[in-house]
Amino acid sequence: MRPFGICGIGQVRLAEGMASLGKLNSLKVLYSTPQGIYLDGGDHGEILLPNRYVPRGTRLDEMLEVFIYRDSEDRIIATTERPLAMVGESAAFRVVSVNRNVGAFLDWGLPKDLLLPFRQQAEQVYVGDTVVAHVMVDEKTDRIIATTKLNKRLGTEPVRFKPGQQVALVILGETPLGYNAVVEGTHQGLLYHSNVGATLEVGQQLKGYVTAIRPGGKIDLSLDAKGYQRVAPLTELIVNALTAKGGTLAFDDDSTPEVIRQHFDCSKKAFKQALGALFRQRRIRFTNPGIALVDIREPTGTEWEPGAGK
Repeated sequence: MRPFGICGIGQVRLAEGMASLGKLNSLKVLYSTPQGIYLDGGDHGEILLPNRYVPRGTRLDEMLEVFIYRDSEDRIIATTERPLAMVGESAAFRVVSVNRNVGAFLDWGLPKDLLLPFRQQAEQVYVGDTVVAHVMVDEKTDRIIATTKLNKRLGTEPVRFKPGQQVALVILGETPLGYNAVVEGTHQGLLYHSNVGATLEVGQQLKGYVTAIRPGGKIDLSLDAKGYQRVAPLTELIVNALTAKGGTLAFDDDSTPEVIRQHFDCSKKAFKQALGALFRQRRIRFTNPGIALVDIREPTGTEWEPGAGK
């Protein structure tokens, strides 16, 4: 089981008729053997796709979507599985072992672990750590490796995000202003403390929204959409949660930001706005503590309003 999902994969581009190491490829089936089928890897020659990855019903000359990497014997091999991140992307990985001669090894969702060489470690890592790393091809060895020295790896392409766009985030670390985060595995952005409302951890994966693109490609982020775009879906999520729990929930204005984020994946500010909207629509009442669905056959009562205290 994969410990972490990929932090966005950007726009995955398939290379047709050639094999691009560390990325998805669309390659032609050449012939079959007892070990598996061989694919046309262009300059890389014929590439084996082992039997356990061959889709049922595969035919000669068919184009298959595969990921290309090197196996434990340094041979280029194909798989229909996808790693947590591909070359050019960043994600959160768990350190599974350390070899004192070469570096650390990361679980990236494939049979062969991903090497994080000592020279590519911004700080020393240990078994069990969660690290945010960028996947790349080592120019000297032509092997896929990882690096935690992200400053030169993120934001090498033009920013194509737009304000209001939902994006996948991985938390890099805290700064005096907020939290730095990897955006869609390719760029770095900033979540201001005022837009967070809860403590975040390095490697934590969240969905967020682009709020602004500043000069120089700097990206401002928020964990919530703006205005109605944020509140409307959240109100339905709360109602669905109430319905699933028999009409009552132990959450209200006094719930902590951490608890709200854990259960509803939103900030406390957004949660309070959604509760206010539901209260005004007479869809919920406050049970102090908690909330309950309103039975439209009974008076709703207006003796208490959100934010008014107990």
